Amino acid sequence: MTQETTANKGSIDAAIHLFSCHGGVLCTRDALRLGIHPRTLYAMRDAGLLERLSRGLYRLADLPPLGNPDLVAVALKVPGGVICLISALDYHELTTQIPHEVYLALPRGAEPPRLEHPPLRVFWVGGKAFTEGVETHEVDGVPVRIYGAEKTLADSFKYRNKIGLDTAIEALRRYVRCGRTRIDMLMAYARICRVEKVIRPYLEALL
Repeated sequence: MTQETTANKGSIDAAIHLFSCHGGVLCTRDALRLGIHPRTLYAMRDAGLLERLSRGLYRLADLPPLGNPDLVAVALKVPGGVICLISALDYHELTTQIPHEVYLALPRGAEPPRLEHPPLRVFWVGGKAFTEGVETHEVDGVPVRIYGAEKTLADSFKYRNKIGLDTAIEALRRYVRCGRTRIDMLMAYARICRVEKVIRPYLEALL
């Protein structure tokens, strides 16, 4: 083994260790910040040691398959966003719909995310309607910001013209049936989203 080959192997081993210390997933900018040379990164990609989740986002290839790669990619590439609406309903098992894009809330005035994959549907939200109800859940070892079930239900009625009233009602029905209802919290978020009068008759019919 030549000295150059030994050096390359050493660089790759060090890079694998750094990836492992960060859950096996790194953005290019974070990899470079940690001292991984671009040449090493691309050599690992070309050798099949890394898989590309999206542009500028890599994961160690020998890890178990991701359960939800789209949420992981969005959480890492758009850390200021919050998973919302259909994607959040799906996460909380409150819908039978399968999201074909990631629904993402961003603070009003934020720059549109530059992400070629997965497809995004972005909602710009202001004030407490954006900041309240945010939870952090670990998905495939990555912290993902996502609205809690009650906030997501309130959002679903707020954006019923975007996602469909039937979707919002179905989610509320599944929520009530799950037996873990927190009605006071749900109505607090309904007030924040200004849909208290909209959601109340549907809720009373189900209780």
